[in-house]
Amino acid sequence: MEVKNALEPNEQQVAGFSDPDDSKAIYMVNLLKYRDRAEYPDGRDSELSGRDAYARYAAAVGDCLAAVGGSFVFAGTVRRLLLGEVEELWDDVAIAMYPSRAAMLEMIMSPTYQAIAEHRAAGLEGQLNIETVDSALGA
Repeated sequence: MEVKNALEPNEQQVAGFSDPDDSKAIYMVNLLKYRDRAEYPDGRDSELSGRDAYARYAAAVGDCLAAVGGSFVFAGTVRRLLLGEVEELWDDVAIAMYPSRAAMLEMIMSPTYQAIAEHRAAGLEGQLNIETVDSALGA
């Protein structure tokens, strides 16, 4: 299995996100890998670490989630890998709940979200975003 962190979805992933929305709540599992030093898209010089730049994004994105009926479910720092193997661990894990895929799309297209997204891009080297829904395992 090859694992590649990214900052933006590829064409196939965008197309899949456009599949008909069954209006089920989705839980986005975010595996986050930070840059050592923040790199802002506009080229500005920054003394922030990647983690600090992402923290600016995280502090503001909660309001964006709430505006579409979503919420943070969990955030934590990765300590070690207990099972399996990867070349490099992620730094943090965050899980956000959206009432539907359409709600997530509404959030990321909002001007408020767009204004804070620069901190996400500056702080992250890359991430994995895994869309999940409730399953029988949770029963």
